[in-house]
Amino acid sequence: MTGTLGPELAATLVSVRVMTEIREFRVAVDQADIDELVLRLARTRWTDQVPGAGDRYGDDVATVRELARYWVEDFDWRAVEARLNAFPQFITEIDGADVHFLHVESTNPDALPLLLIHGWPGTVLEYVDIVEHLRDDFHLVIPSTPGFGFSGPTTSTGWHSGRIARAYAELMSRLGYERYGVHGNDVGSIVGPEIGRVAPRHVAGVHVTQIFSFPSGDPAEMEGLSEDDHRRLGVLQNFWETMSGYAKLQQARPQNVAFGLADSPVGQLAWILQLMGEPAVTRDFLLATVSIYWFTRTGGSSARLYYEDAHREDTPDGPTTFPLGVAVFPNDFQSIRRFAERDHHNLVHWSEFSSGGHFSGHDSPELLAGDLKVFFAKMAGTPPR
Repeated sequence: MTGTLGPELAATLVSVRVMTEIREFRVAVDQADIDELVLRLARTRWTDQVPGAGDRYGDDVATVRELARYWVEDFDWRAVEARLNAFPQFITEIDGADVHFLHVESTNPDALPLLLIHGWPGTVLEYVDIVEHLRDDFHLVIPSTPGFGFSGPTTSTGWHSGRIARAYAELMSRLGYERYGVHGNDVGSIVGPEIGRVAPRHVAGVHVTQIFSFPSGDPAEMEGLSEDDHRRLGVLQNFWETMSGYAKLQQARPQNVAFGLADSPVGQLAWILQLMGEPAVTRDFLLATVSIYWFTRTGGSSARLYYEDAHREDTPDGPTTFPLGVAVFPNDFQSIRRFAERDHHNLVHWSEFSSGGHFSGHDSPELLAGDLKVFFAKMAGTPPR
């Protein structure tokens, strides 16, 4: 089923919702929690910094101070709540974890359901700006990753990308969607293809903004790489050497950083800023994202996903065969097509853009939406609208 529900199916879905306890959800942070945040920010014990170092060692103190000031004096959390609450939201328990999601049904009864998956340090806010560009063509399901944001902390071990993929396949089934598309960014670019593996009969295609395929070590793989491919490898190498400390810590000892993230809003801000410090990311979007992690206390539980993925035993084996589309933005991870095609044997769509960053759903929603329409129109055999 890909369209609006008829009366009989709607009644069935109501029954399913009762059995599986899909509950309506609204964002409503207690004023006491907001007041406590302001108090904690006012009492921040600031770190020192080598004079003139800028951001060479990490987040610049002056930058974080100014963001903390803006957070207290100018940022409007209630406006964020109102924007989120303008969309239908729900929460349900799947495999022992709560899964929060936005569900925006299209005005087009024949629209394809589309699952939009964020990563770290993202939230559902990553896709709020793209909804209006997509809702005429898709029924949109936008979940908070288990352990992230409004889904709340996970309470058991083993919540790796494969388990999240199975949970999302179950979520789409509960909503009555037999055939659907998947889009993912960041961690979502890992979870999305896993959904294609675990639910191949239901997935019309998977579209991602990164393909994490790297050289295997075989010298033959490096022969004939283009100058641009070598440039991309250089970008990836530089990121690993200068920006990957967060990933290494979260893969090895996520609980160590969890204490600081739970206790210090400036600590949570600085931890997220290292990956959200792009010029195209507005202060309000950054602080809205940090606020969600802070109010839901999911800084630590979201970090655990990196540990779970690094230590899982059922890592997918062999290339994928479902239809795959890739959109590469310049200020983001630089996927390399040769290695992507090695790992994904049905790569049918590849786009390169001249602008846009890691959070393209926020900074380039029209570009990302257009690419999604083109890709899924290919899957349906019809031109995009």
